[in-house]
Amino acid sequence: MALLRRFFVAVGVVSFILCIYVLYSVLHSSSEEPKEPPGRRDDPHQQPDLLSASPTKKPLPGHNVQTPAATEPHVHGKVRANVSTSPPGSDQVKKGNKSMRVLPTKPIGPTDPQYIGDSYMSDGVSLHTLCPDGVRARVQSSAFGSRFLDRIPVLQTLKHATPEQYQRLRRYPGTHGWGGVDFKMVETLSVLNTSANREMLDDWQRRGAASSCRRCAVVGNGGILKGSKKGKEIDHHHYIFRTNGAITKGFEEDVGSRTTHYTFSTNTLMNSMRSYARFGYSRPPVSEETRYVFLPDHDRDYLLAKAAATHTLVERGAERNQDPRKYFGEDVSAEKLKIYHPDFVRYLRNRFLRAGILKGRYRDIYRPSTGAVMLLAALHTCDQVSAYGFMTPDYKNYSDHYFDTTYRPVAFYANHDFRMERDLWQELHKAGLIRLYMRH
Repeated sequence: MALLRRFFVAVGVVSFILCIYVLYSVLHSSSEEPKEPPGRRDDPHQQPDLLSASPTKKPLPGHNVQTPAATEPHVHGKVRANVSTSPPGSDQVKKGNKSMRVLPTKPIGPTDPQYIGDSYMSDGVSLHTLCPDGVRARVQSSAFGSRFLDRIPVLQTLKHATPEQYQRLRRYPGTHGWGGVDFKMVETLSVLNTSANREMLDDWQRRGAASSCRRCAVVGNGGILKGSKKGKEIDHHHYIFRTNGAITKGFEEDVGSRTTHYTFSTNTLMNSMRSYARFGYSRPPVSEETRYVFLPDHDRDYLLAKAAATHTLVERGAERNQDPRKYFGEDVSAEKLKIYHPDFVRYLRNRFLRAGILKGRYRDIYRPSTGAVMLLAALHTCDQVSAYGFMTPDYKNYSDHYFDTTYRPVAFYANHDFRMERDLWQELHKAGLIRLYMRH
């Protein structure tokens, strides 16, 4: 009996110890959080990581997530790049109770920074021309066909001065928009509201009755023209475009004497009058046929245009109380004035002269040169374009200007890319879209 009693006691002790062990195991396991499967999040407010895809992976068509601002036509905003400092593939979604601001995902193919603004107004109809072998007949079959917009407004008039257009264009500074220009200044366009202000070649019906093709000579100021004896050839065109220090007196044999279109900004005009006074340049060409085409990069241009159109003094700014007739002659009128549309200038930069400068610190001041805008405007309004005095591959053989008395090398500036412009003229010449004067 004693032996049997000891056996039951031993079994009881073992059972008690086993129960204690089981109870301890259950309590310990219930105090731990269950592990989530990979990728799971326990925060009910946390959104999926929509933007952390590999940089080389392209989203499927139709799956671009956009904010309302991104889908609004023509709105691109100022410099505000959507760049993350997180390493590629890392979690870029902010945690917490605030919902994530979903940025547009990258579409298939290259995209542009917001400051580029490769979206433009359309005039609705393209320039009507009867010329059988003009620019428009050639461009679509050329390498420039995909870049060329034949309905983009070259000039701006009153119909463009709306609050909606102002909000769109004020995002872009300088010649590329209305940034820094008050809407009241844009309303200056109310004095430029005739057909002559809307059309570059406004007197074609009277001038070109015997021809179906508008022939234009675009004359730069390059030293290649010195001794060229191209004056008569230049003057034989229907229209002659010049810019900045357009000195003709004493140089007629090489550069001609007529000017139908003078392109400038108020800043370049004043600089030209100061810099080239010693060569005899005192003001732009003045004649009955001369039109003045503003390249607006500041409110100074709108102020001077308004004063010239209304025969009043400039009301404020650097030219305050100046009489515009001393620049444009006594017979200047609203019908003689034109202003480039900022969409057109931005389009030229984006489609024809998108230089590497746009990726650097001089991005905000870069623009096509005044001569480049003039030549490309002629390409969009004339049927046949001949270019004289523009940079060629052998530019080092010639002085900077045809009126220089001693050799001066071509000067390069941070806000233009003259070499890129030089290459563009070669491409347009080879495509048969312009006829570029070259010595060799």
